[in-house]
Amino acid sequence: MRRLHFSLITPVGGLLLIKVSVCLCSLYYFMPGIMATGAVNVVRGSRSSVEELLQIYCHSESVALVVDNPEFFNRIAESFSYKAAPKFVILLWGEKSSLVTAGRHTPIYSYNEIKKFGQERRAKVARSNDAGKYEYEFIDPDDIATIMYTSGTTGNPKGVMLTHQNLLHQIRNLSDFVPAEAGERFLSMLPSWHAYERACEYFIFTCGVEQKYTSIRFLKDDLKRYQPHYLISVPLVYETLYSGIQKQISTSSPVRKYLALTLIKVSLAYTEMKRIYEGLCLTKNQKPPLYIVSLVDWLWARVVAFVLWPLHMLAEKLVHKKIRSSIGITKAGVSGGGSLPMHVDKFFEAIGVNVQNGYGLTETSPVVSARRLRCNVLGSVGHPIKDTEFKIVDHETGTVLPPGSKGIVKVRGPPVMKGYYKNPLATKQVIDDDGWFNTGDMGWITPQHSTGRSRSCGGLIVLEGRAKDTIVLSTGENVEPLEIEEAAMRSNLIQQIVVIGQDQRRLGAIIIPNKEAAEGAAKQKISPVDPEVNELSKETLTSMVYEELMKWTSQCSFQVGPVLIVDEPFTIDNGLMTPTMKIRRDKVVDQYKDEIERLYK
Repeated sequence: MRRLHFSLITPVGGLLLIKVSVCLCSLYYFMPGIMATGAVNVVRGSRSSVEELLQIYCHSESVALVVDNPEFFNRIAESFSYKAAPKFVILLWGEKSSLVTAGRHTPIYSYNEIKKFGQERRAKVARSNDAGKYEYEFIDPDDIATIMYTSGTTGNPKGVMLTHQNLLHQIRNLSDFVPAEAGERFLSMLPSWHAYERACEYFIFTCGVEQKYTSIRFLKDDLKRYQPHYLISVPLVYETLYSGIQKQISTSSPVRKYLALTLIKVSLAYTEMKRIYEGLCLTKNQKPPLYIVSLVDWLWARVVAFVLWPLHMLAEKLVHKKIRSSIGITKAGVSGGGSLPMHVDKFFEAIGVNVQNGYGLTETSPVVSARRLRCNVLGSVGHPIKDTEFKIVDHETGTVLPPGSKGIVKVRGPPVMKGYYKNPLATKQVIDDDGWFNTGDMGWITPQHSTGRSRSCGGLIVLEGRAKDTIVLSTGENVEPLEIEEAAMRSNLIQQIVVIGQDQRRLGAIIIPNKEAAEGAAKQKISPVDPEVNELSKETLTSMVYEELMKWTSQCSFQVGPVLIVDEPFTIDNGLMTPTMKIRRDKVVDQYKDEIERLYK
């Protein structure tokens, strides 16, 4: 820790010599150093467009740039030199000779130069008569530490002002959810400038934990290589792992496939019974069941679990142990930044992999609740972080609702941001006079029961989609698309889906099919040995996908009508996903508005 402290603080002296005030930074490593000067860092990833970076730079009134490599600098240099004119640039990696600087007079410093400035300053202070005095000015906990521009699934980015106190609260209290120990390994794959990843990294450093970085492309190999104690990621990653396991099982021999699927079903039933007798089942009912009813229910669950236990142990030996070995997570996967589908949650529980689902927003630093290992209740996002309050209010009247009632989730406490930078109107719209922050999410708080299936679940937070994601049909009915999308994603033929239908008489869907899985299914359906079936027609593919959609969503409250099959996946690069891999609904609908119009004719 002393070496880490020195490596972060030494460049601070150099930064103080240059008197940096606000920086647009594209790399995590320099962030603590900037904040240690009392300056504000404005962070964004190097994959962002030049237009977006320029807009953020100008809006945040930044005075300098910190870039991670010459290639990135050369991509943005022309636009910035003419439209922003930073006072100086700091290059963290690479050679200054690789930079395109023709006709530009902006001072450029390498990381080593900044570090040298800091070393010289520290040496000068040590030799002076002021050597024993405190070297830096006091930073107030309520001072702004960083401005983070939300990517968001809708609307333009807003600058979220997080204070030093906001970040310190995360560092001090995340151990309640993730009891990390010195020497353990964490594997991360989120952008290092993202609020979720930053909070985890700051927390990790205080624990003496070793951190590894990976990407979707190398995730499978790196899980095997590093065997991390914890995986820090978003729901899509756990869905990807789940799909990979299902694919591996489906391509095995018929006997092995049948055995694996049967034993997994047994384990799913066993863990279901176990949740019942341990009191870890969610309920909206405010009134607890009668004691005698609870006792009978408990005995029944115990008996069924006892009967299934030998088969569950057989599954553990023949199937689950091998799956866990291939995944490589030794303690828990930590999921945040989106909704974790229930079928994925149940699957990992059944095979013995702990997945802790959490909740938060950039505006809340970000973590405000998470599931603990000792109370890992599926379907919830756990209990609130320390000193943080939740309440559920009616969407229209703002009346506080009792436990078990669904409404808008509001949060108050140390994690809540200071406000949106230079946007007091937007700040006032989401934070009221009493300090309650409107998350825009729909959810409910579990009632406190002393008996029954939910006796250990009191006070948990349960989310049920975004208020602004609600689709209002022309019939006046309100539809939460998340339920349908999660059900549809259980099909291996559906890679991505967005449910649509605003102001229409019925729902529709935009679907990215898994063509490889569809072609494999078609070959088996038409003729297992027919070599002529190489490529599916659009009509056949649409028919197969629609059939799968109806199959998996048959139990949902609403059914999907027309579907639009498109080829191009929703990705971060094409702007249809956020950096945390959430689909940007408004952008998807806007991109395919002509096709959607024809779909409903």
